[in-house]
Amino acid sequence: MSLSIPDIVQLLSSRATTWYGQEAVSQLDHALQCAQMAEHANETPETVVAALLHDLGHMLNAERDPVPDADAPPEKDDLHQFVALPFLRGLFPDAVLEPIKLHVDAKRYLCAVDAAYWAGLSPASKHSLVLQGGAFDAAQVQAFEALPFWEEAVRLRGYDDLAKVPGAPTAGLAHFSQTMSRVALAPQLG
Repeated sequence: MSLSIPDIVQLLSSRATTWYGQEAVSQLDHALQCAQMAEHANETPETVVAALLHDLGHMLNAERDPVPDADAPPEKDDLHQFVALPFLRGLFPDAVLEPIKLHVDAKRYLCAVDAAYWAGLSPASKHSLVLQGGAFDAAQVQAFEALPFWEEAVRLRGYDDLAKVPGAPTAGLAHFSQTMSRVALAPQLG
């Protein structure tokens, strides 16, 4: 089943008061901050949309299987980077989908190539890194750098790491809905 842009807007809106894991922002605030950072960095509209939707898999997982204790750190990797892809394929181009798919591996990559990167991660992000397989080895770094959209995924990762500021001003969801409509593969109603 594919999602439409109105479906995505509704899902994001429903997360306005749901905390983003162990961070001090809501899932919606995190998504908007990521997209805002990408836009301010003059990323392509596709990368802005990837930044907005990179954690949509967390939201879809929560819709399907609500977590009984949302305040507890997760005990396993939910593979959220893959969960949203079937719902978004056919709606958005690979320039949106691939950075979403690769943003978790981008964290593993950055931990391997930048010694200071790990030190700057939040405790929740360090915990999830362990669940996601830890830092890449040299062969994994080389393989990652050969993938299309790996650089966009690394930049998206940077926005993801920074977009945890309580009360940070952002453009609203309507603004980014227009960006989604511009990069959609087919015209969208709504």
